[in-house]
Amino acid sequence: MRKKRPYDKSVYQSLALITQFGLNMLVPIGLMCALGIYLDRKQETSFWTILLFFIGAVAGAQNVYRMAKRIYSDGGSAAGKDSSHDISGEAEKKEQDAP
Repeated sequence: MRKKRPYDKSVYQSLALITQFGLNMLVPIGLMCALGIYLDRKQETSFWTILLFFIGAVAGAQNVYRMAKRIYSDGGSAAGKDSSHDISGEAEKKEQDAP
């Protein structure tokens, strides 16, 4: 049987994080482009797709920024959840220590 290496978990967390960043950029861009194509065909224009593409790109970048800010403010763990930074466990411990 293959022995698990200690870094296997962090590698998978990093891959999940990269996937989340990509999806947070691609989904708004794809949806706004689809809406732009629909509006261009409906109104027989040619500027909605370009305009909504940029709006989707800004929204996606904002999503990625918020997610990165939340992850790094949570202690810098790859998935934003690290057992060593468990707030609920620390709060319970402090309550038990209080007189």
